Amino acid sequence: MSSSSSVTKLRYADLLAACEFVSAGGVIDSDAYIDRDTGAIHYVSSEFDFDDELPPDLESSDRYIAVPNKHDLDLGRHLVLSFIDRELPNDYGTVAAFFRKKGAYARFTNFLETRRLLQRWYDFRALRTEEALREWCRDNGIAIVDEASTRE
Repeated sequence: MSSSSSVTKLRYADLLAACEFVSAGGVIDSDAYIDRDTGAIHYVSSEFDFDDELPPDLESSDRYIAVPNKHDLDLGRHLVLSFIDRELPNDYGTVAAFFRKKGAYARFTNFLETRRLLQRWYDFRALRTEEALREWCRDNGIAIVDEASTRE
């Protein structure tokens, strides 16, 4: 853990933005690290040059913890299939087949749009993402502090 014994405090919106950044992926190598002492988030990318100077010990010190991406949190294909199993179980095979080819997510969202379930999917995904990130925080000694949050 960090050199101080206090709990790292972080706003949920900041953590979510960092998770989305590292999840954008593709050909861009993107990482984000939380400073356990200050709660600051440091962004690292092979494509973008951020103005902030990175700490020299960023990748070698236990003071920093890497922000997980959506796959680390099991929020990719598995989440999609959980949603379909719950909302459209008769279409499970159809949706699962989408994920055997490129462009799966676009096909999936188009599929949901035709069934008027797209907003329900977005709400489901947001809730599961928040649950997964909050659990990750608990496991890593990070406290989410949101003024408006009732779940702190």
